[in-house]
Amino acid sequence: MTTTRDPDRPGRLLRAERETLLPLLRRTPPAFFELPTACPDWTVRELLAHCGAALVRIIEGRLPAFTPEHNAADVAERADWPVGRILDELEFGMAGAGPAIEEADGGLDVIALGEWVHAGDVREALGLPGAYESLGTNDAIALLATVSRERLTPRVCAITPYGDWVLGNVVDGRAAAELSCDEGTLIRMYTGRPVAPERYRLAGASREELVIYR
Repeated sequence: MTTTRDPDRPGRLLRAERETLLPLLRRTPPAFFELPTACPDWTVRELLAHCGAALVRIIEGRLPAFTPEHNAADVAERADWPVGRILDELEFGMAGAGPAIEEADGGLDVIALGEWVHAGDVREALGLPGAYESLGTNDAIALLATVSRERLTPRVCAITPYGDWVLGNVVDGRAAAELSCDEGTLIRMYTGRPVAPERYRLAGASREELVIYR
């Protein structure tokens, strides 16, 4: 499946997580916010602080940003915030950042994808099934298809239970790689999350070549 840019797609992804993740988090016991996540050195609470801060930066036009230094400073600034305040900021960001991302004409689409992936990181940390297959999966993979080209990954034809996808770029003298897996595994592979070897079949490329976040 090839894709053209749908300007509302990033906003839909954020709204999907506002509708599904936020209600879950508001009834999650406080101790769970101190669990580790797939992001090194960040707990669930710290990861959510990063996500909310990034969206507020977009809404307020405080760009460019999103370097490791910016991210660390944003999390440190919120170190003494109660969890409820962190969730309030995240909900505000998920509700309001879509139009600003749309106006960026694709330049910030990767941030919306990252927010959706981080929501999966949170679900994974909380031990929930299907962490990276929540509402919005097709929009997330459509964004991933674009980002995989921008990040210069090789051409991959991916076959999933609910559709086929073309990701990455044609490389001279090299045939397209073939990947067979479910949608959640596809997201995991391209974002560098742990994947059990039996969850996929990949020929013509290495896992390391596919990762978009380095």
